[in-house]
Amino acid sequence: MHLGRVLPYGLAVALALPLVGLSRGSAHAATDYQAEDARISQGTVATNHTGYTGTGFVDYTNVKGSYVEFTVSAASAGTSAITFRYANGTSADRPMDISVGGTVVASGVSFPATADWNTWATRTVNVPLGAGLGTIRATAATAEGGPNLDRVGVGAATDTQAPTSPGRPTCPDLGEDGLTLAWGASTDNVGVTAYDLYEHGNKIGEAPGSSTSKALTGLTPATTYNLTVIARDAAGNTSAASPVVDCTTKPSSDTSPPTKPGTLSVAGITANSAGLSWGASTDDRAVAAYDVRSDSTVYTSVTSGTSATLTGLACDSPYTLNVVARDAAGNLSQPSNTVTFTTKACATDGGVPSSVSTLSTGWTIPWGINWLPDGKTAVVTERDDFRVWKLAKDGTRTQVGTVPNTVTTNGEGGLLGVAVGPGWATDHHVYFMHTASEGNRVVRMTYDGTRLGDYTILLQGIKKNRYHNGGRLAFGPDGYLYAATGEAQTPDLAQDKSSLNGKILRMTTDGKPAPGNPFGSYVYSYGHRNPQGLAFDRNGRLWEAEFGNSAKDELNLIKPGANYGWPTCEGSCTVAGMTNPKATWNVSEASPSGIAIVRNVVYMASLRGERLWRIPINGDAESVGTPTAYYVGTYGRLRTVTKVPGADQLWLSTTNCDNNGGAADGADKILRVNIG
Repeated sequence: MHLGRVLPYGLAVALALPLVGLSRGSAHAATDYQAEDARISQGTVATNHTGYTGTGFVDYTNVKGSYVEFTVSAASAGTSAITFRYANGTSADRPMDISVGGTVVASGVSFPATADWNTWATRTVNVPLGAGLGTIRATAATAEGGPNLDRVGVGAATDTQAPTSPGRPTCPDLGEDGLTLAWGASTDNVGVTAYDLYEHGNKIGEAPGSSTSKALTGLTPATTYNLTVIARDAAGNTSAASPVVDCTTKPSSDTSPPTKPGTLSVAGITANSAGLSWGASTDDRAVAAYDVRSDSTVYTSVTSGTSATLTGLACDSPYTLNVVARDAAGNLSQPSNTVTFTTKACATDGGVPSSVSTLSTGWTIPWGINWLPDGKTAVVTERDDFRVWKLAKDGTRTQVGTVPNTVTTNGEGGLLGVAVGPGWATDHHVYFMHTASEGNRVVRMTYDGTRLGDYTILLQGIKKNRYHNGGRLAFGPDGYLYAATGEAQTPDLAQDKSSLNGKILRMTTDGKPAPGNPFGSYVYSYGHRNPQGLAFDRNGRLWEAEFGNSAKDELNLIKPGANYGWPTCEGSCTVAGMTNPKATWNVSEASPSGIAIVRNVVYMASLRGERLWRIPINGDAESVGTPTAYYVGTYGRLRTVTKVPGADQLWLSTTNCDNNGGAADGADKILRVNIG
């Protein structure tokens, strides 16, 4: 242990005040404190790397609980930024708990890998500080110990003012597989450092803050891209999204389809699977994929090789399939020969979708569905019209009201999730999540069986943006309300435990933080990008489906206090302290929304993927089996899936009337799916 000295300048922390926030930018430090002059427990002062300041740096011992403690003082109170200068030459995060005066104010603060031990980075924590003496301690949170620590800077709070929204984008240059996106400059009190470019809520590129245009490449010919721009400053503050622009790439000059695939054959038929193989096709440029299909359904697309094993087939059922080759321009070959087979007899498993029919038509973006206790009638919300309906099992629907103070974001905000309260039989409470003028809210209303009334705000101040608003609500077996919130296109909020964004929240029916929450706040889990699906299994465990950015969508098993990685991780990763998903998908195959569980099988509705995924849970283990897809492209964008009480049946809603689907108002449906 190395005992440090008390330095004459600095700031002390007011222990009773909570953490304000975290940022990835560095603060403008008024005073620096060298780590080698601080109090060190289970670490040494070292000089075996380059780039440090002062006379050395602290090399933490690789044990949980090793720490460096700084003694500081301040003449007056105020919010300040504590900036740690560190190096982490491993491939894994080395999180630390930050405490003041012995009280932890920020747990598990991420210190991700740097390029090597000679490369130094900064990590900033914002806290309210009080006058007088105090201590700041950085304690290793895992057995790997902390990073190498050079110094701590204490100064004025980091910038909290967001840039203005960028000006309306345009596409001054269009090509077959690319375009140039241009926009009006944003302004900021300090300076715009970058622009993030989004297509339907997925980040597809970025440009430096000095630029107002960007060439986007690798696009698909004759395709419309729905583009927005968000400005970002050095402190990580992000602007509201720009207006949207739709830009369509030029048709491809490639008009030659691939040749017809060779002979298709089938082998290895089981109750729920079959193996297929075929001869290769050729193309004047390149074959992009093979689609295995029936007349109305694409079962799988193969981008490498000339074979596929179809899983998740219905047992004891006939199938007639062929294969079509496809090139990058979308030209299709003639279909291969057709094979016909019947899967083997059914076994006693979790079942598969056996039939689908239309329950109800005339909807415009039906978003949330939740059942009343009688099991005969469900409550349904429409996102952009803010209307609430009751829908009976025979398809009869009746409007029961609207949710006041709801606004749209011209993207994915509006009237979102709905959950009928556990005390409905006596209090008739129904809960909604919706977008309002200041952000997203969780509210409660009374439904007397005919009309909605008694609008009451339970929780507000959840940041909104055009996309990434979350919105799903679900009551757990514990009687508490769980709410999924997006990070409002501000990724760092997902790791900020003082923020309500990028979280699963857990609250009482009166809108208070639920007892037993891991951080004593509303936060139940964190590190989420845009969580959408929530469902409880037979063991009372919470499963969640989540939009990825450009790499992987996720199915997660949620545990209290767990960190699900965003934006450090997208999909599975090896960063210490991050919880990996149980299953992942390419975003083009999923973009998941609602989930439901029937007979220990998770069913996940997919928007961009235009399919229903079936994911079996492996008994009572914390793992899942191989996912399989149904209705690929048949019904378009699928939003919400809900189990029908007392039946092995699902209700499944489409979202083809939104900006992404482009269908006319009233074109959406609610489908009924039987599980056999």
